[in-house]
Amino acid sequence: MTSTRYREDLDLLKAAAIEAGEIALGFFRRDPQVWWKEGNSPVSEADFAVDLMLRDTLVGARPDYGWVSEEMQPDDARNISANRFFVVDPIDGTRAYLRGENTWCVSIAMVEDGRPVAGVIAAPAMGEIFEVTADGAPLMNGAPCAVSQPGEGEPLRLAMPDSMRKRVESSGGEAFVSEPAVPSLAYRLALVASGRLDGTLIRPRASDWDIAAADLLIERAGGLLCGRAGTPTIYRSEGRRHDILMAASQTAMPRLQRLAKAVPD
Repeated sequence: MTSTRYREDLDLLKAAAIEAGEIALGFFRRDPQVWWKEGNSPVSEADFAVDLMLRDTLVGARPDYGWVSEEMQPDDARNISANRFFVVDPIDGTRAYLRGENTWCVSIAMVEDGRPVAGVIAAPAMGEIFEVTADGAPLMNGAPCAVSQPGEGEPLRLAMPDSMRKRVESSGGEAFVSEPAVPSLAYRLALVASGRLDGTLIRPRASDWDIAAADLLIERAGGLLCGRAGTPTIYRSEGRRHDILMAASQTAMPRLQRLAKAVPD
């Protein structure tokens, strides 16, 4: 890869994501212990093991960077005023992971001035790794990737949760091809960035760690991840949840925004 301003950070993220994937694979399909968080969301000993390794590795290498993670506890917050911080989902798609499905991933981003500038999404059970910097090409397994560019008359290939799909299908808007809704949001967005989906709708309450790395990947691949207003997301070191989001190529986005009108906030 051509050297970029963020190359050293990307190298750190990529090495950490690969090691994290190996740890997760060590628990995969081996009945790891599971606990239940608020909202009936599962978390496993694999999530905690990966999160601990990533925190030790990333913060150890960049002690002046902040830290935002899905599994962090209230007293884990550090450097919340930091200009640069990591945004981490140790295992995105934990439900799929616990069912023994392959479509889960490790998602790591480094944010600077409110926007991700380096990101890695590693899907080890799929044999895929995505990497990107704000001034470099988006790569999938080392090769450049790009969003699809469907023609105006072509139905969009879209993935979304069933509740959203039913509303969109019954709205009388333009027809689209409904693809399976991948449980891992980060990996689903990577499918958009690599052109295997034309777009996706994302239900409200997605968190920064679900989307930060994929946001940059999609942007550099020629697409956009945004809310109804069509503006890029600003990330803060305390983390936050989002309203409805959508992702597609710049040319397909207006069509996706029209379809999204059928879905309430």
